[in-house]
Parts: sequence; C-alpha cells; structure tokens
Amino acid sequence: MTLVVGVHPTKDDRSVLELAAALARSSDQDLFIVIVVPAAWSSPLAARTDPAFETWADETGQRAVARVERTLAESFSDVTASAAWIAGRSIPGTLIEQAESSEAPLIIVGSGSAGPYGRIHVNSTAETLLHSSPIPVAVATRGHRGSTSRRIGRVTLAFRGDEASRRVLECTAALCADVHAPLRVVTFAVRGKTMYPPNVSLRSEDDITESWIQQSEEAQKEALAGLDTVPDDVECVVAQGTNWAEAIDALAWEAGDVLVVGSSQHRGMSRLFLGSTATKIARNSPVPVIVVP
Repeated sequence: MTLVVGVHPTKDDRSVLELAAALARSSDQDLFIVIVVPAAWSSPLAARTDPAFETWADETGQRAVARVERTLAESFSDVTASAAWIAGRSIPGTLIEQAESSEAPLIIVGSGSAGPYGRIHVNSTAETLLHSSPIPVAVATRGHRGSTSRRIGRVTLAFRGDEASRRVLECTAALCADVHAPLRVVTFAVRGKTMYPPNVSLRSEDDITESWIQQSEEAQKEALAGLDTVPDDVECVVAQGTNWAEAIDALAWEAGDVLVVGSSQHRGMSRLFLGSTATKIARNSPVPVIVVP
C-alpha cells in the first residue's frame, strides 16, 4: 500500500520525510509525496490573472517536486517513493482526496515552523486534518530525526480505559505488527497540585491515586487480553504528573518512538475529531503522534 505525505511547496521540511521514510521502511510500503499548490480562482474577474498565476503555480510545483526528488535520492533512496504537485484550493482537502483515491492507510504531515523544536506544533493544515480526516493522520515533531536504525522502534498508545480506547488499542496492535515494533500501553495520571491546607489528608489523596492506578493497570491488562493478536513485546505503564507535560515527560522516550492517540467520538467514528485531552497529549509529545479514529 501507499502512504500519502503532505509537503509544503516552498518550505524545505525534512522532518516529515524522515517520519514517512521510517514508517515506509518498517511496514514495507511506498510513499506518495503530495505538494499542494494553490489553484487559480475560476471567477471571471480573475480571468486576466489566470495565465500568470498558472505559470507561477507550475513553476512553483515543479521546483518543489525537484527539491523533494533530490532529497529522496540523497537521503531516502532505499524507500520507494514518488512525488507530484497538485493544484488545490485546500491543502487538507486535497491530501484527503489523494489518500482516498489511492486507498492510503495514513496521511503524514509535518509540524508548523512556529513551534519549539522536538515538539508537535499543529499548524492550519494539521489542525484541519485532525478534525476531519477519515483515516489516521501522523504528525512529525518539528525538526524530527529518526533512530539510527531509521525505522520505527516502539509504538506507545495513550490508553484511557474506555470502549473507544479499546478500539484504538486494536488498531495500535495492528500497527505494531505492520511496523514490527513493540507496544507500550500508557495511561496518563494528571494530578493537580495538592491544596494547602488540604481539604483531605495527604494520605487520603495518596490512597485515591493508588487505587486509580491499580484500576488503570487492570483495565490495561483486560483490554490486552481481549485482543485477537497480542504483540510479542508489550509494556504497561501509568505515568503521573501534576500536568500533561510532566506526566508525558515522566516516560522514557527514545529515537524511533511514535505515540498513538485516539480521537474524540463527538463526530462519530467515521472521521477524526481531536478532543481537548488528545490535543494536550499531542502538543506535549516529544515524539511523532499518530491520531486514529
């Protein structure tokens, strides 16, 4: 199968190609690099500018394709990939159309240039995809570079314990089989700062937290037991912190890791809808994130 990769027509962002190539190598799939160039308006008022605009679009698209092909040849020659520029009014819409027409299992995009290095910065393209795509979307961290093996090293699932996250666990287990990587199931325990003076004793708060951790661990084991196929290498973890950043940083992350989160079910199961919790996890992730319906 083919993975669809969105690349900006004028920005040289290697990070998205690094992630896409690692996924392609690990799953033995091809890449289709899609460069969306703005399409000319069809309004009669704009007709006089269309020839000049079309010339600009063609030149911009060709330069972008040449740049991507050069990078592929220099750094990713072991991956089967093709690149093309396509005129479109909407970058996310065009990427979705290309993914659906090629029956791609995944769309891969990069982070925005305004965010910090090593983190996810959801730009306008990723934002729209993460709220409308009918298939999973992977977002590379800004400046992402893969592991020395140049493959996916481990897949971590953010597990809530509800029925929706059980379905995401099934998808994640299948992903682990596809990319030949171990699975880590993590439940994030975000515990607010203790009040002072506390309304309840510190011991009571600790007891409540410990009970919740035990329930989370049991839910993880129960969900894994319900899988038709369980990955050979599975780790279960509960990561704690007083905020999302602290809880996520409590885990050990390695080059080659990816994090899977499930979308909200507010818009049904047919399309992604990134809820507030998934958004917080994605924005604080130090590794690429894959969002699945």
